Parts: sequence; C-alpha cells; structure tokens
Amino acid sequence: MAGPATARLPAGAARGNHLTLAIDKLPLAPGPWTTAGLTSAAMVAFAANSLLCRAALGGGHADAVTFTALRILGGALALGLLARVRGATAPPPGRAWGSAVALFAYAAGFSLAYTRVPAGVGALVLFAAVQLTMNGAGLAAGERPRPLEWVGLACSLAGLLLLTRPGLSAPDPLGALLMLAAGAAWGIYSLRGRGRGDAVAVNAASFGRALPLALAAEAAAALLGAVHLRPEGAWLALASGAIASGLGYAVWYAAIRGLTATRAAIVQLSAPPLAAAGAVTFLGEPVSSRLPAASVLILGGIAVAVAARGRQPSGDDRTAAPESPPT
Repeated sequence: MAGPATARLPAGAARGNHLTLAIDKLPLAPGPWTTAGLTSAAMVAFAANSLLCRAALGGGHADAVTFTALRILGGALALGLLARVRGATAPPPGRAWGSAVALFAYAAGFSLAYTRVPAGVGALVLFAAVQLTMNGAGLAAGERPRPLEWVGLACSLAGLLLLTRPGLSAPDPLGALLMLAAGAAWGIYSLRGRGRGDAVAVNAASFGRALPLALAAEAAAALLGAVHLRPEGAWLALASGAIASGLGYAVWYAAIRGLTATRAAIVQLSAPPLAAAGAVTFLGEPVSSRLPAASVLILGGIAVAVAARGRQPSGDDRTAAPESPPT
C-alpha cells in the first residue's frame, strides 16, 4: 500500500454529516467491494447497539446504570487495545476529561431512555437530536445554510414533533426527553472531538476517562439498592461496548477511507431503519402508527440537507471524514 494521505476537514463539511470528525493521515481508500462490506458491517453494528441495550433493559437483565458502566468498560478495553496496536497518540488530558463527561451523559441518557421507549423510536429520536445539536452549533458559529438545507432541517424537525407529540401512539414523554438529551450530549461530544487527531485514540481516551464517572454512578445506585444484573445482561452490555461500539468504530473508520463525506453522511441514514427493523424482528416490538411517517420526514429531511451541502464548492469531498453515528 502506498503512503498515507493527510485528511483535513473543510469549513462547514461537518454540518449535517452525522457527527463529523477529521482524521489525520488516513490511508488510501480500499476497493469498492471492501468499502461496501465495511460500511454494511459498521451500520449493522451501530444499529445493534440499540437492540442490545433494549434487549438487556427491556428484558430485565440489567438496570440502566449497570448496563452503562459495563458498556463503557467494554468500549474502553476494545478501543484502548486498538489504539495501542495502532500506536496512536492520546489527546491532551484536559480535553479528554471534558469529552468524557459528554460521553458519559450520552451513555447514561441512552440507557435510561431505553427503559421506557422502543428501540426503533429511540434510534430515530437520537438521530434527530444529534442533527439538531450539530446544526445548532453551526448556526451559533455563524454558518448560514442554503435554502434547501433549511427545507431539509424543517422536515426533520417536523418529523421529530410528529413522533413525540402527545397522543395514544406517542412514545413515553420522559423516555423521549432522555433520548433527546442523550443526542444533544453526543453532538457536544462530537463537536469537542472534531479535528483532534487520530479518531480511535480520541475515543479510547474518552471512554477510559468516562469509566470512573460510570463507576461512581454505579456505586451510588448500589447504595440506593437499585442495582441488578443477570449474566445475560452483563454479556449484552459488554458486547454493546466492545463490539458494537469499539469494533464498530474501528470498522467505520476503515470504511470512510473509501467514501466521500456526502456518501458517508447519507449511508448513516440507514442506522435508524436498521434498528427499527431489528426491533421488530428480534425483539418483537410493534411499529407505532407514527414511526413510518416520522422516519420519512426525519431521514428524508436530513438527506435533502446533506445533498444540498454536498453541492457546495468545498474542494475534494473525500477529505472530510465523518465520525460514527451515535451508538
């Protein structure tokens, strides 16, 4: 293989690309079939995170706090090992601690939400919340979307309002609010990590520093007598952290070497539908009457915004390396 190519994130490239992170010194792109295989595996892994969490919590195999702690432990071990094998340089400790707080807030909100909402609904709400957070940060920084981008964002917001408005088929309000908070936390985590060097090393450091926070929460839950764990729950949580998150990230970072930023952003739209399909197939969850229409509005709106942005004259689109979706 030829020498590495250096990647830099163009201004505005991250906005709307689901959770974008610049990765320096990306190797040259793999072949199209390899890229397709890696991309498919990564999307399945990200969708599986919702299913693993919902299976553990909905099935009563673990409490949300214990699941979160074990998930972060699994992710820290897997990503730490990968970073060591790669010889990656860790980010500055101060920045890693700030990102760790955001990561823990995301993981805790994610787990707590899945005690109250189905996997398909949770994945869609999470996806929309991240988009709104990232685009809100872009607006606050002075970015000005094109008219089609505004149309796409408006459609996504309408879909989120349709999904969560009160009614017989509405998701649990507290569960939806927790997932919105988890999405906002992941958006902040991604914004803090953007352009901070090797993506695997950045995530490994954040998972490692989030672990003490998760263990402190676990200790508090134990004092309150709110901890319960079965072997099935432990395995599901560790698989969520080590495989669906840790290895899923590594596979995704390999896949995006063969994707443009716009294609990578559009590919990520498949994660919520995959989670919804998996919830129906493997968990026996029903499809609410609102989910299909809300999915079309949210995911279609994001696709329109991404497509509009992809036509901007920002140079080589391959230089933007989107980070993984929230998982």
